[in-house]
Amino acid sequence: MSCGEPHETDCSEVLDHLYEFLDREMPDSDCTKFEVHFEECSPCLEKYGLEQAVKKLVKRCCGHDDVPADLRAKVMGRIDLIRSGQPAARPASEEGTSLG
Repeated sequence: MSCGEPHETDCSEVLDHLYEFLDREMPDSDCTKFEVHFEECSPCLEKYGLEQAVKKLVKRCCGHDDVPADLRAKVMGRIDLIRSGQPAARPASEEGTSLG
Protein backbone atom coordinates (compact mmCIF):
# COMPACT_ATOMS: atom_id res chain seq x y z
CA MET A 1 0.00 0.00 0.00
CA SER A 2 1.30 3.41 -0.88
CA CYS A 3 -0.10 6.76 -1.82
CA GLY A 4 2.41 6.92 -4.67
CA GLU A 5 4.18 9.94 -3.22
CA PRO A 6 7.80 9.91 -2.03
CA HIS A 7 8.22 10.10 1.74
CA GLU A 8 11.23 10.37 4.03
CA THR A 9 10.05 7.10 5.64
CA ASP A 10 8.87 4.58 3.05
CA CYS A 11 5.34 3.19 3.30
CA SER A 12 6.66 -0.38 3.38
CA GLU A 13 8.79 0.40 6.44
CA VAL A 14 5.82 1.95 8.21
CA LEU A 15 3.55 -1.00 7.45
CA ASP A 16 6.23 -3.56 8.35
CA HIS A 17 6.59 -2.01 11.80
CA LEU A 18 3.02 -0.85 12.39
CA TYR A 19 2.41 -3.10 15.39
CA GLU A 20 5.64 -2.00 17.02
CA PHE A 21 4.37 1.55 16.66
CA LEU A 22 0.91 0.67 17.98
CA ASP A 23 2.44 -1.10 20.99
CA ARG A 24 5.02 1.67 21.55
CA GLU A 25 7.82 -0.87 21.24
CA MET A 26 10.13 1.36 19.24
CA PRO A 27 12.36 4.32 20.06
CA ASP A 28 10.69 7.72 20.33
CA SER A 29 12.63 8.94 17.29
CA ASP A 30 11.08 6.19 15.15
CA CYS A 31 7.62 6.94 16.56
CA THR A 32 8.10 10.55 15.52
CA LYS A 33 9.07 9.47 11.97
CA PHE A 34 5.93 7.34 11.76
CA GLU A 35 3.71 10.17 13.05
CA VAL A 36 5.15 12.48 10.38
CA HIS A 37 4.51 9.80 7.76
CA PHE A 38 0.87 9.41 8.86
CA GLU A 39 0.39 13.17 8.47
CA GLU A 40 1.59 12.90 4.85
CA CYS A 41 0.14 9.55 3.76
CA SER A 42 -3.59 8.92 4.02
CA PRO A 43 -3.47 5.22 2.98
CA CYS A 44 -1.02 4.45 5.78
CA LEU A 45 -3.04 6.57 8.21
CA GLU A 46 -6.15 4.61 7.24
CA LYS A 47 -4.34 1.29 7.79
CA TYR A 48 -3.06 2.55 11.16
CA GLY A 49 -6.58 3.56 12.19
CA LEU A 50 -7.99 0.18 11.19
CA GLU A 51 -5.31 -1.76 13.06
CA GLN A 52 -5.72 0.49 16.09
CA ALA A 53 -9.48 -0.20 16.11
CA VAL A 54 -8.92 -3.97 15.81
CA LYS A 55 -6.42 -3.85 18.68
CA LYS A 56 -8.92 -1.98 20.88
CA LEU A 57 -11.68 -4.43 19.99
CA VAL A 58 -9.53 -7.44 20.82
CA LYS A 59 -8.49 -5.85 24.12
CA ARG A 60 -12.09 -5.11 25.01
CA CYS A 61 -13.34 -8.59 24.10
CA CYS A 62 -10.38 -10.71 25.18
CA GLY A 63 -8.36 -8.52 27.50
CA HIS A 64 -9.74 -10.08 30.66
CA ASP A 65 -8.70 -13.66 29.93
CA ASP A 66 -5.67 -14.90 31.83
CA VAL A 67 -2.95 -16.45 29.70
CA PRO A 68 -1.64 -19.76 31.05
CA ALA A 69 1.89 -19.30 32.40
CA ASP A 70 3.33 -22.13 30.30
CA LEU A 71 1.89 -20.68 27.08
CA ARG A 72 3.25 -17.24 27.93
CA ALA A 73 6.69 -18.75 28.62
CA LYS A 74 6.68 -20.60 25.27
CA VAL A 75 5.67 -17.51 23.33
CA MET A 76 8.21 -15.29 25.08
CA GLY A 77 10.90 -17.93 24.49
CA ARG A 78 10.12 -17.97 20.77
CA ILE A 79 10.20 -14.17 20.63
CA ASP A 80 13.61 -14.16 22.32
CA LEU A 81 14.92 -16.73 19.82
CA ILE A 82 13.66 -14.72 16.87
CA ARG A 83 15.17 -11.51 18.22
CA SER A 84 18.52 -13.24 18.74
CA GLY A 85 18.49 -14.55 15.18
CA GLN A 86 18.62 -18.20 16.22
CA PRO A 87 16.43 -20.68 14.36
CA ALA A 88 13.42 -21.68 16.43
CA ALA A 89 13.49 -25.47 16.57
CA ARG A 90 10.13 -27.03 17.29
CA PRO A 91 10.04 -29.77 19.91
CA ALA A 92 8.26 -32.93 18.78
CA SER A 93 5.58 -32.30 21.41
CA GLU A 94 4.57 -29.12 19.55
CA GLU A 95 4.37 -30.55 16.03
CA GLY A 96 1.08 -29.54 14.46
CA THR A 97 0.37 -26.70 16.91
CA SER A 98 -0.40 -23.24 15.63
CA LEU A 99 2.45 -21.57 17.56
CA GLY A 100 5.21 -22.99 15.36
